[in-house]
Amino acid sequence: MVIDPQEVPDSTGTLYPEPFKSRVAGRVKKRLGNAVGLKNFGVNLTTLKPGNCSALRHWHTKQDEFIYVLDGEITLITNDGEQVLKPGMVAGFPAGEANGHHLINRSGTTAVYLEVGDRTADDEVTYPDDDLIANYSPNGWVFTHKDGSAY
Repeated sequence: MVIDPQEVPDSTGTLYPEPFKSRVAGRVKKRLGNAVGLKNFGVNLTTLKPGNCSALRHWHTKQDEFIYVLDGEITLITNDGEQVLKPGMVAGFPAGEANGHHLINRSGTTAVYLEVGDRTADDEVTYPDDDLIANYSPNGWVFTHKDGSAY
């Protein structure tokens, strides 16, 4: 299937419960993988406005992630510190590595990148900086506090 990415609707929401939703309010995704019917992995064309972040800092137990910067400048934050990523640079986050990561746009212009991730079942996401855990279930993502209580 061939598509024009500009024809794919923008997705601006998040599944994060409050008080976390506002932290990704400046993130816009075009779910390209869904638009072409992919089932085993997702591909998003993501736009990140200045001052906003891609996600809460996190890592997955079973799902790999990959990003490719297309335009602008974004700061990758991991357990190892910070690194500025520019167009043409890539980063990968293998499943099971407890290295929390996310992107922040600290520049004055919009950044655009591709994010690719698989859809392995029974994944768990840990958010080292926040009281949040996510578990992937047959009904979608379920978010709880780290003690297991519901949001």
